[in-house]
Amino acid sequence: MLTLPILPSIVMTHAATSGLPAPKVLPLTVSHQNLLADAQAAVLKLFPEWQAEDLDLFQCKDGITNKLVRCTNRKTNLAVLIRAYGKNSELLIDRNQEVTNIRVLSQLGLCPPLYGKFNNGLVYGYVPGEVVHVSQLSDPHISRLVAHRLAEWHRVTIPGAKTAKLFVTLNQWLGEVRAVYANPSTAGTHDDPKLARFHTLFDLEALEQEMNFLRVALERINSPVVFSHNDLLSANVIYNAVDDSTNFIDHEYASYNYRGFDIGNHFAEFAGFDCDYSLYPDRATQVEWLRNYLEAERRGKDSDQAAPVTEAEVDELYQEVNKFYLASHIYWGFWAMVQASFSDIDFDYMGYARMRFDEYHRRRDELLAL
Repeated sequence: MLTLPILPSIVMTHAATSGLPAPKVLPLTVSHQNLLADAQAAVLKLFPEWQAEDLDLFQCKDGITNKLVRCTNRKTNLAVLIRAYGKNSELLIDRNQEVTNIRVLSQLGLCPPLYGKFNNGLVYGYVPGEVVHVSQLSDPHISRLVAHRLAEWHRVTIPGAKTAKLFVTLNQWLGEVRAVYANPSTAGTHDDPKLARFHTLFDLEALEQEMNFLRVALERINSPVVFSHNDLLSANVIYNAVDDSTNFIDHEYASYNYRGFDIGNHFAEFAGFDCDYSLYPDRATQVEWLRNYLEAERRGKDSDQAAPVTEAEVDELYQEVNKFYLASHIYWGFWAMVQASFSDIDFDYMGYARMRFDEYHRRRDELLAL
């Protein structure tokens, strides 16, 4: 089981990390076009004692970045996941950081082990349970478990400088967008109609100005820098009814970041990929979630002398989170514009980006006035 008690502090130093077992490196590629067969080949190379006839392979199709296969050995009842990176996704994701994240979190019991690396992906342990549906994010019991688990994550310390990555990442992604859409000869899957649609939907100069405007506004907030998941959508939350726990999967975007961003981004995901922002949690739902989070955070710091959480503390966090909620739209909007240039996954990234930017503009003045 992956469930842990709430701990007073969870720290992994560089020395401790260097002592972790390194994943086995496999000199092979898992093709998106030959996904199941290549995934099986990777698993058999990694676990030579396994037999092909004992394996069940299933493609998980919820993701919009990578290709994912679950492989279960019927004899041992061990399940692993084989993730083949999305095309050119290294432009968006620091794959070395991802490996560090998994190794640290695994050592702390917050995720399964990393078994192996291949040329374009990873093989790692499967988290038992059911993927949470977007409609369950507002369920009081599930939301309490998520709040408690995220408070636990936010106490993790990983190697490297403890600085927020939000605006560093946004500037990097904006640079990738400019490189592609300002130069049609750049590598990518874009064509003339795609370029025309891009220039119809987006004004890069205006978006950069909004990013800088928001940065100034958010830097006035004293949001703590914590180890953040940064992609806590419903599909990345697993509920295990056996021990009544939630665990988080997919750690490729995890980094140090602002607490307000990690929580605000989670609240944005109540809308799902359809971006139905009528589902954004109302104040009462948020207040209950935030109170659960603060109580778990306080218990983790001092379980014997945890003072009650006050209304003022909840209200302060409510304001922080809702202002950083705006940043999640800029973040995933830029991400989607980069994806639109090269991803081979069937998803309307440009349309998704436009919906994120529209919600940003719709709520900006209201939320910054809190």
